[in-house]
Amino acid sequence: MTSTTARSKTRKPGASKRTRSLANISLTRKEDWNRFVLAPSRTRPDPVTRTELAGLSDTARTQYDRLRRDWHANLGPFITPQFKSVTEQLWNITESNLHDGDRVKGAIALDSEPGVGKTTVAQHFGKQFHLDQLKQEGPRTDGGHERWPVCWVSLTGNTTLRDLNRAMLSFYAHPGADRGTANQYLQRALDCVLNCETRLLVIDDLHFLKWPTAHSIQVSNHFKFIANTFPVTLLFIGVELKNSGLLADRNHSNVVAQTARRTTVIGMDSFPVADDHQRATWRNLLKTIEDRVILAAAGPGMLAEVLPDYLWARTNGHIGSLMTLINRGCSLAIRSGEEVLTEELFDRIGLDAAAEETRAGNFAAIRTGDLKARMN
Repeated sequence: MTSTTARSKTRKPGASKRTRSLANISLTRKEDWNRFVLAPSRTRPDPVTRTELAGLSDTARTQYDRLRRDWHANLGPFITPQFKSVTEQLWNITESNLHDGDRVKGAIALDSEPGVGKTTVAQHFGKQFHLDQLKQEGPRTDGGHERWPVCWVSLTGNTTLRDLNRAMLSFYAHPGADRGTANQYLQRALDCVLNCETRLLVIDDLHFLKWPTAHSIQVSNHFKFIANTFPVTLLFIGVELKNSGLLADRNHSNVVAQTARRTTVIGMDSFPVADDHQRATWRNLLKTIEDRVILAAAGPGMLAEVLPDYLWARTNGHIGSLMTLINRGCSLAIRSGEEVLTEELFDRIGLDAAAEETRAGNFAAIRTGDLKARMN
């Protein structure tokens, strides 16, 4: 392959533009959320052989490797059974929440341990919901305002209720987001929700909200006010929300119980491998991933047939850890020139602390036969 041919082959229309447009965004701002929702599909780099790769000029090789790193860093989402189940429930609840403004809509709490893909599922659902609303209602409201079907808020450590209200207001780029009381922020946010006809309010990392046990009723009342006043479906995302001040209270307060009665808790799981059905699901995920990997020496079965036990032991079945390992592995394979994912290559890559903590025990269980992720 000549350098000219390589350049024309790897420079897909819009690929670099899309990379630039999504590399520096925050979904907590409406303009960036809009870019995320409306961005074209990422262009898959064409696979090449080792010989073709060696024939690229330095410039073409640098560009091709950059496109591959971008591709591997953004693989997915993968439509796993967990993904399909959660998405179906999210659609069912939001589509049935057609209550008039004077009626309270049911809320959703997407609650599970870290690293199983909660936020990824919610982002994908929010994107589809946003597009669906624009298709049905148009980009402008009857009052002439921009329509923003989704408001996405991500909390930080020790967030107060005032910070939460301000974060909602900041999403809409309201000029009053830099000054005011908690109630003033909340009322301004309500004006934005009504004017922009927002129908889904997503609050990510809700477990960061600062609520000592003594204040759980205050927190519950705050969200009760939002549910009663904002014509939106509330989607909470977090860890151990069922045990938080939102849905549980040691004093068994009826106020907190009311919020719990209005909130449907949806869980997500990692990938267990206790039986052949579960192992088949794990294999299918690995097969889907390897089909999307663009490495010159990659081949069928590279992950699904050769490394199912190894990858499960390294990640404990958590898709977040798995995708980090795959992404870093692809980057190392490109940089080192190995161009294939192997156990030896993965052994040179560190993972998150939680995955590393279970690594030794998982490998010991595989050696003794107490655990296996490989199909029979």
